[in-house]
Amino acid sequence: MTAERVNPPELSPPTGFSHAVAVTGSRVLFLAGQTALDTDGKVVGDTLPEQFERALTNLLTALGAAGGAPADLARVTVYATDLAAYRTQAPELGRIWRRLAGRDYPAMAVVQVVRLWDEEAMVELDGFAVLP
Repeated sequence: MTAERVNPPELSPPTGFSHAVAVTGSRVLFLAGQTALDTDGKVVGDTLPEQFERALTNLLTALGAAGGAPADLARVTVYATDLAAYRTQAPELGRIWRRLAGRDYPAMAVVQVVRLWDEEAMVELDGFAVLP
C-alpha cells in the first residue's frame, strides 16, 4: 500500500490527524468499532486515557490480524461520550496514539455521542485501512 498524507497549507495545520489520505492498495479493510473491552467482554479502565489506549490496542489488534499495520489506516473515527474531556486530555491521548500507532496519521474525526453500546465505555474507535 502507498499512502500520501495531504495537508494543504491553506488549511489549519493538522495536529494528530491528516486532512486527507490518498491510498492505493489491493484490499480495503473495514474495522468495527472497538471500545476498551478485555477478552472477557468487560470494559476496562477508569479514565479516558486508559480506555482510549485499550480501544486503540483492540483496533490495532484487529488490523494486525488482517495483515495490516498502523500506517495502513486511511480513516479513523473516534466516538467520545465527553468531548470536553477528550479535548482536555488530547495531549495525553496523542502520546498514546504515537506510542502505539506512530506518526502516520489517518484522516480522523472525533464525534461526541450520548452513550456507547456498553454504558461504561467512554470512547470507541472505528475506521478502515487499505492493505497491500
